[in-house]
Amino acid sequence: MSHPILGLHHVTATVADAQEDLDFCLDLLGLRLVKKTVNFDNHNVYHFYYGDERGAPGTLWTTFPYKGWGVAVGDKGAGQVVTTSFSVPTGTLAFWRSRLTAQGVQVAEGRARFHDEVIAFRDRSGLVFELVAGDDNREAWNGTVDRASAIRGLHSVTMVVRDPKPTLSLMTGLLGYEIVDDMDGRVRMGVNGGGSGRLIDILYDPDATPARNGLGTVHHVAMAIADDDQQLELREALLVLGLKVTEVRDRQYFKSIYFREPGGVLFEVATMKPGFTVDEDVRNLGLGLKLPPWEEPHRAEIETKLPAITYG
Repeated sequence: MSHPILGLHHVTATVADAQEDLDFCLDLLGLRLVKKTVNFDNHNVYHFYYGDERGAPGTLWTTFPYKGWGVAVGDKGAGQVVTTSFSVPTGTLAFWRSRLTAQGVQVAEGRARFHDEVIAFRDRSGLVFELVAGDDNREAWNGTVDRASAIRGLHSVTMVVRDPKPTLSLMTGLLGYEIVDDMDGRVRMGVNGGGSGRLIDILYDPDATPARNGLGTVHHVAMAIADDDQQLELREALLVLGLKVTEVRDRQYFKSIYFREPGGVLFEVATMKPGFTVDEDVRNLGLGLKLPPWEEPHRAEIETKLPAITYG
C-alpha cells in the first residue's frame, strides 16, 4: 500500500463543562456545531463535533465534556498530542489576538518553528490551541466570525515522543508521510502534498514526562483514509508490523480503527464517508441530539441525564 493517508480527519479531546465548551468553540472560535451526539462508550456524556459548514474531514475538532464524572485533570507529555493548531488567513492574527483578549483569554506568541506566524492560547479546560496564519483556500463557516478572518480548519497537531525514530519509521513507511522540515527537537511531517490539514509536528525529548489522559488533554488524533477497503488493508498491514489495532468500529459518520504508534500517541484512521448528513440535512446540522440505533431505545433516559445546554 502506498500513501493511504489523505490528511488529518479530526482531533478529539476531553474537556470539563459542556456549556463552556460550546461557548468557546461556537461563540469565540466561530466554528459550527455539526453534530451533537453521545460518547459511544458512555452514553451519559456528550460528543460534540465542530467544523466547517458540512463538517468536512480536516476541519473537525471534537470533544467529550466529562464534568461531574470524577475525571481528573490530565497531564500533558510524552505519548500525547499536546497542541491543536487551526489555520487562519494571512494577516488576521492581530484580529484574533484582540478577539481572544477581549474575552479574557491570555494569548502568547506560539513556540518558534519554521516560518509559521503563530499565536497560542488555552481554553477553560486547559487545552492548548494555536492559530497559524497562512494561505488556505478552504471555505470557512460563516458563523460568529466573518469569513474573511475565520478559521479554515485544522492546520496541524503537535505530538510529543521521547524517541522519534520508531515513530518516524512508521509514518514515513506505511502511513506515507514525508519529512517536510526539521529543526532542533521538532520534525514536521506532511502527507498528500503537505500544507494545512495534512501536517503533524513531532516534538521529541528523551526526558519528557509521560502523559496522563484526563480533563484538558487530547485523547487522540484521527487521520483520513479514502474508503473501507483501504482501511481494512491498512489494518492488516499494521497487524503485520506487530501493532495492536482495534476491529473496525462504526462511528455512524465514518468508520474507525485505533492503534498506538511506537511513541504512545493514540492514532485513529477514519473513513471519509458517509459524513454528517446521513441523519440531518446541511441546514440543520447540530440541532438535534443524534443517537446511534442501538441507543435509540434509551433516548428518554439519556436525555434526562445529559447536562442542560443552550446554543444557537
